[in-house]
Amino acid sequence: MKKAKLLMILLSAFCVWSCTNDSEADLVEIEQEQGPDEGDTDGITYENTVRAIVQNNCVGCHNDPPRNGAPFALVSFQQVSARANNMLSAMSRQNGAAGAMPPVGRLPQNTIDQIQEWIDNGLPEN
Repeated sequence: MKKAKLLMILLSAFCVWSCTNDSEADLVEIEQEQGPDEGDTDGITYENTVRAIVQNNCVGCHNDPPRNGAPFALVSFQQVSARANNMLSAMSRQNGAAGAMPPVGRLPQNTIDQIQEWIDNGLPEN
């Protein structure tokens, strides 16, 4: 019993000690390493950002041919760019709202912001 208490005290002390080694510099370093797909909205293009978002969240239904009742495909730059504003509108709706996409749940706001930035920048392909 004494050994168990001693072990718990040592583990607790180690956890507290290891947490004190975190620094703000570590956080800044991580932020600097992020690319455009990880929160930075500069330089967003279809090829480097939007394509992966669509592939991961839309093509399950909006494939060619569309599945699960989807009315159109979103597999090419031309298809996605032609529907970009409607796609953004559907992604921006709250869970459960009529027409909200994807139907499994709202995407993170930073992902929606990347789509908005892409549209605002003129829908660049590359």
